[in-house]
Amino acid sequence: MNARYDQREAASPSRRWTRVRIHALAFLVLCGAGLVLHRAYSLQVKHAGQMRSMARAQHLRQLRLAPKRGSIFDRYGQPLAVSVQVESAWANPREIRRSGRDMSSVLQSLERILGRELSRARRSLHSSRYFVWIKRHVTPQQAQAIRELKVPGLYLTQEARRYYPNKELAAHLIGFANVDGVGIEGLELSFEKRLRGGVRSVTAVRDRWGKVVYSEHLLDDASTQGEHVVLTLDKYIQHVAERELNLAAQTFEAKAASIVVMDPNNGEILALANYPTFNPNKAGSFPARNRRNRAVTDRYEPGSTLKPFTIAAALASGTLHPRSQVDCENGAMQVADFTIHDSHPFAVLTPTQILAHSSNIGTAKVGRELGRKRLYRYLRKFGFGQVTGLPLPGETKGLLRHYRKWYELDAATISFGQGLSVTSVQLVLANGGRLMRPILVKRVTDHHNAVIEQASPTVVHRVIPAEVAQVVSRMMTAVTREDGTGREAAIEGFKVAGKTGTAQKADMRGGYSSGRWLASFVGYVPSEQPRLAIVVTVDEPVIDHYGGSVAAPLFRRVAKASLQHL
Repeated sequence: MNARYDQREAASPSRRWTRVRIHALAFLVLCGAGLVLHRAYSLQVKHAGQMRSMARAQHLRQLRLAPKRGSIFDRYGQPLAVSVQVESAWANPREIRRSGRDMSSVLQSLERILGRELSRARRSLHSSRYFVWIKRHVTPQQAQAIRELKVPGLYLTQEARRYYPNKELAAHLIGFANVDGVGIEGLELSFEKRLRGGVRSVTAVRDRWGKVVYSEHLLDDASTQGEHVVLTLDKYIQHVAERELNLAAQTFEAKAASIVVMDPNNGEILALANYPTFNPNKAGSFPARNRRNRAVTDRYEPGSTLKPFTIAAALASGTLHPRSQVDCENGAMQVADFTIHDSHPFAVLTPTQILAHSSNIGTAKVGRELGRKRLYRYLRKFGFGQVTGLPLPGETKGLLRHYRKWYELDAATISFGQGLSVTSVQLVLANGGRLMRPILVKRVTDHHNAVIEQASPTVVHRVIPAEVAQVVSRMMTAVTREDGTGREAAIEGFKVAGKTGTAQKADMRGGYSSGRWLASFVGYVPSEQPRLAIVVTVDEPVIDHYGGSVAAPLFRRVAKASLQHL
């Protein structure tokens, strides 16, 4: 028993030491836990705001997202101008040299890929800059070839490029944007702010090297997109108008030409085309004259196409009756020191015959009875001498001098379209005696296609009574009959109201040129309830120069195809 007791006594110090160590370890664990809790409290509670700021600064990055340019569509939603993602090549010349690559061999490799397009960047690549554009908007094949060079300091980046899928179609209306996506001409310019959108600042997560790895805003392409513009333009009618305009201009070897097609019931422009034209995808390859929107920027003397306006004003004021007899003096009339001529000698004509045979003398006499003051005021009411308000840059208001500044000869010649100037759009706006405000932009929508702005038909004012407009319309149908000057504009199955114009162009040295003409035709169809109003102008045709043989057939072809389409 003593031996057992001695053993317990011997083991007792060992057990005590074990308990001490356990207690010490527990104490240390508790102290460590206390320190952890204290630190956790300090980080999570006491200094939480500061820690969150530090974490945000380390892992989050503010990005400025460039906006994606809005698109332009025709009235049926067919795209006319869109933005697509393409690659652009750039270089860091310093990094290329640090990599030990020979710059001459790099240039030779790039020249094989890009050809002459490298010439502008060649000098910059020999500089000590950190950034040099090699070529903006490279083709996919060029991008792949540059990628395969595997040259340090040679990079590709994504950029938005403006693309016009229909090439020349409606080029003068749409205009174009430059390589940086900034509108330069046409609607691209006038709607620049709305199409371009605004730069947005968004938060993105980055890795330890500072590279962006995630941002929910980067997944939403529409978040920075500009507004979309929907036009009243009908892509098919525009195509027909451009095709026929080019054909007529080339057939008659004309210097230029334009055509405007409008729905006279609401003022919507269905087509507007000019010759010569250009491809907005490579606008810089064409001369400036090809890019001019002549239908709104060029003014010209309307000639005989103004005669219906003079007749309408006289009927509305009561100085002329539909069955009045006007002595046309057998084709020659003296005014001051000048003689006014008709193309054929006529004795007495009614207002309908004056229009059908396009008598200058008859119209001048009608204008004389109307009086300078009333003629001027009616022409102003019809919109001459004023801009139409189309959202296109460079629109001119034409020229209509105040009647107090007219000479005796002016009072006669302005009646039949000489001595004033107009634009093609101005001639097409009157409908049923009302002046319509032209509409080119049907609506503007945001990136969710919600309508922001909607256009509605607007009557500026009534110029002549509706019954007078109907009388003039019946008179103008005589122009397109067999014995009228515009018989080539007639369309089988429809009554066409119209007026031809054959105007001598003014000479810079004074007077009128004997060899430079402007052929035109203005008309609408069907004459009873017009669906289309069309004005055609052909500038300086060589083969023939009469409005009835140059412009009237063009009217017929465009109107016929458009009516079938509608």
